[in-house]
Amino acid sequence: MPMFYRSKYNFNTVLKEHFSFKNETISQEPLREVFLSVMKSDFDMFLAYLKNNEEITNNFKYYLHRLFEKMPFNLSLTEAAILTENGFYSELKKRVLDKILPAVEHEGSVSHLVDSISINTQKDLKYIKSIPENEIDELFNLLGIDRMISKPSVKRELLFSMNILSWRVIGGASDVEVLKMAPEYKNFDNPFDAFNRELDILIENFKENPEIEINSKSESYKQLKIYLRQCLEFINVAFKNASKYGISGRVNQSLLKNQQQLERLSDILNLLIIDKEEDYLKNSKQLVFNILKYKSHKNNVSELFSDSTRLISHLITTHTSEIGTHYITSNRKDYIKMFMGASGGGVIVGALCMLKLLYGNAEGSEFSHAFMYAFNYAMGFTMIYLMGFTLATKQPAMTAATMAQVLSDEATTKNNYLAFAHLVSKLFRSQFIAFIGNVLLAFPVSLAIVYGLDVIFNQNFAVDKADKLLKDLDVFKSKAILHACIAGFFLFISGLISGKVTNNAVFYKIPKRIEKNPFINYFFGAKFAKGLSKYYKKNWGGILSNIWFGVFMGVTAPIGYFLGLDLDIRHITFASGNFALGLYGKGFQVDAYTFWISFITIFIIGFFNFLVSFGLSMFLAFRSRKVNFGEVRLIVLGIIRYFLKNPARFFIPIKSSLDDSARDLMKGATSTKSEDH
Repeated sequence: MPMFYRSKYNFNTVLKEHFSFKNETISQEPLREVFLSVMKSDFDMFLAYLKNNEEITNNFKYYLHRLFEKMPFNLSLTEAAILTENGFYSELKKRVLDKILPAVEHEGSVSHLVDSISINTQKDLKYIKSIPENEIDELFNLLGIDRMISKPSVKRELLFSMNILSWRVIGGASDVEVLKMAPEYKNFDNPFDAFNRELDILIENFKENPEIEINSKSESYKQLKIYLRQCLEFINVAFKNASKYGISGRVNQSLLKNQQQLERLSDILNLLIIDKEEDYLKNSKQLVFNILKYKSHKNNVSELFSDSTRLISHLITTHTSEIGTHYITSNRKDYIKMFMGASGGGVIVGALCMLKLLYGNAEGSEFSHAFMYAFNYAMGFTMIYLMGFTLATKQPAMTAATMAQVLSDEATTKNNYLAFAHLVSKLFRSQFIAFIGNVLLAFPVSLAIVYGLDVIFNQNFAVDKADKLLKDLDVFKSKAILHACIAGFFLFISGLISGKVTNNAVFYKIPKRIEKNPFINYFFGAKFAKGLSKYYKKNWGGILSNIWFGVFMGVTAPIGYFLGLDLDIRHITFASGNFALGLYGKGFQVDAYTFWISFITIFIIGFFNFLVSFGLSMFLAFRSRKVNFGEVRLIVLGIIRYFLKNPARFFIPIKSSLDDSARDLMKGATSTKSEDH
């Protein structure tokens, strides 16, 4: 229906045209015209018109009852706003298609009727909810639908909808992978079967007596509520066990689907409960509002993303937060150890800078350069990881999850802002000294290697690239900030990969499979198999994370060149090494501006590497743990105040009376993870 149709008629013209006589039609067109005309008018005027024109009101009432007399509405209760696919991508594809080309509903159903008369269901529902409740009550009374919920045909549809949902839930909960998520229930009666049996009894009673009604004291209602609660508890236990057993996207989607169906069953059951006279009107209104609400959320893509990704993101950040605790220094010994580890990382990066320069000078296609760059980065990052060194910018994605875990503790967010601010100072100085270690060693190592090659081969390998290397370190003449943000994004993604790989290893029990693999045990022995299993469990997520981070870093510039876009990456440690190569290529003959702007840009790049990686990781961790963002704002203010009073603690390890409190917060986060597991 085009938008201009809203303003074509007013409601009194429409009502006179269609209902000045006893209209025998069951066409939906008159109702559509009435609805659209009312939407552009004051509802109280429409209500007054109905009260003052009894004949038209009676004819309109007759038409409505005739139209809805045999119109099923079970699709609106069993399909709308409930996942229909067990896979996230298949569900996403379906919803996007339905948004672009809406599905054609069964023409004789209420679901089709709502689609026919409503242009924007969400907007129309908002309008209806804005109408005062007493006016809605009066409209229901005038149209004789105030006791609609007591009609046998309506109760039949409600019970039929419950029966459909009940069988679907049984099927979903009987999935082998779903049952594995809640082994606690293996020795108990299945609550889903029990609910279905009790529902069958209620349906049989209704068939014998269609006028039957139940109230909140009815035995059948009490039993159904108990079984529903047990079914929902099964789903909750399965979700909680995800930290222990891991979870796949398909199982996560299946659990979400079951949860939605159980919640819908609860909604429908509540509509059948009549305790007092006014419940007829209340439940009749609620049925109408529920149908509109479900329809308005039917193809919501943002809700699908939110619901489907929250648990997975929680598991990913849980696994990364377990690593993140090792990146926060608590004393001078840890601080020095962090510096030494970062220095080792700087040495390797210094060599990688020289290798990339040589690869860049080699002739070849953009594809070959992309391959060489990716191999260079992936090899270097994996070496840093396996040798126990530190790449500073890899820390934020890990530590952000740890901080969010601490923030999700209710005691922290309400009572312990100061201790948390002190913990943040420990995190910041850990990041700071890691940056320093990387930068300080990458520069001289790159310089030493290019000088050594010059001595051996009598050739300055950096001379051709020197101008570009130094220009890339000029924040005003290059897109250094954008490229630093791209690198920060890839750092964030690599953190997700690490958590996802670890989650999959837990869900599919990969370490156990390796340990028990007959081939490995036969040819290499049980001891080797067990050692390989432990090595996989400890390192595989980190190895893959670093390999993919290297691939992302290596292919960005060639892909940007292919697409005609100025895409590249800037990383603080590589920027330091490239600065050394640029200076050597120019024979150290650069003006003061070039030197100082390059020096400053290195730290600007580091800042944006950290900001993007840490910011995205914190956002994901906050969202996955449902941290209260209002509380976070107060905590940020507390951190700022703490920094203004104790700036030195954000850069060097200084003993404080808050050390014990901060340590307790970390222990609390660790114990929470243990309980989750």
